[in-house]
Amino acid sequence: MASSTPPTDGPAPADETREDAPAKPRRKPLTPRTKLILLAIALVAAVAIAIWATYYFTYGRYFQSTDDAQIQADATVIAPRVNGYVTGVLVQDNQDVAKGQPLVAIDPRDYRAKAAQADAQIAEAQASADQARAGAAEQQAMIAQSQAQLAAAQADAAHDAGEVARYTPLVASGAETREQLARLRSTATQSAEKVRAQSAALEAQQRHLATFAAQIAQANAQAKAGKATLASADVDLGATTINAPIAGRVGDRTVTPGAYVAAGTKLLSVVPLDAIYIVANFKETQLALMRPGQRARIEVDALGGLDVDGEVESVSPGTGAQFSILPPQNATGNFTKITQRVPVRLKILATPQARRLLVPGLSVTVTVDTRNAKGDLKQIEQDQHRYDQQQAH
Repeated sequence: MASSTPPTDGPAPADETREDAPAKPRRKPLTPRTKLILLAIALVAAVAIAIWATYYFTYGRYFQSTDDAQIQADATVIAPRVNGYVTGVLVQDNQDVAKGQPLVAIDPRDYRAKAAQADAQIAEAQASADQARAGAAEQQAMIAQSQAQLAAAQADAAHDAGEVARYTPLVASGAETREQLARLRSTATQSAEKVRAQSAALEAQQRHLATFAAQIAQANAQAKAGKATLASADVDLGATTINAPIAGRVGDRTVTPGAYVAAGTKLLSVVPLDAIYIVANFKETQLALMRPGQRARIEVDALGGLDVDGEVESVSPGTGAQFSILPPQNATGNFTKITQRVPVRLKILATPQARRLLVPGLSVTVTVDTRNAKGDLKQIEQDQHRYDQQQAH
């Protein structure tokens, strides 16, 4: 008799499922509203991308920005040119000073004594010159007297020689005696000797006059040297009061009353706040269109992000690394290319109220408008192409 029980080793019927099998989720179709929202989002994104691309290629890519920028000023270091003890510090920290205003006083007594010594040296030299000039004047009078005596002696000698010449033929004819001729000849010889003696005396007096002239020249030279010494002493005496070479604000004051300072010792600094500027370090990839005279916007952190106007003044002739104490030597060892930065100096065009809050060292963010040079690269490319063609021919 056949069994009615179905076999158990065959496949399960198609409509039978295991109780532990997970049910597959059904994907719901998008509703028209959802499709509309997604389409709107896509359109907004496309419009935003188009606007950004239009802005960037026509406007944004010509604005170069960097936050590697600081306000700077050419501060003047105040140092004495003479040694001495400080008798007074005439300014306070952070005080505004005018040009020529006294800052520090140094004990002037030593330098005043040197000036007085040089003054005495001048007076002594002038007295020596006056004495020599008086001697020269006296010698001139003596020379004049000797010249008169010489002239008289020469006249007597000429007369006596004439008498000898007149009596000689008379004696030969017997009209005069030989004794008379001998007396005349003796007198003529004495007159000639007197002329020679007077000439020698005159020459000696003239040589003595030259000695006085040398003494006057020496005294004048000593007076000139004394005046130079006095001028140097006056400069040192004036340097005992140190005045502000520029207008600005006192900073980094280290000097105190009673301290001994040597020449060249830094005492304080004067910062010209009316001549501040900005040094912005732009990447080398940002400099292609940067030119002096271009306008800039400067965001100052100290002013709460307030923007002020600026203007490019100049571009450094080298990167910052080239002017460091140890410039890089890329020809040695392994080389890794690093984008360099070039300092760019900018003028600050701010109101006086804003400038009063700007001091050296403050951080700023600089954005330069380079649109006025956007055609330069194409012109450079064309010029280079023409140059290459000329070189090829």
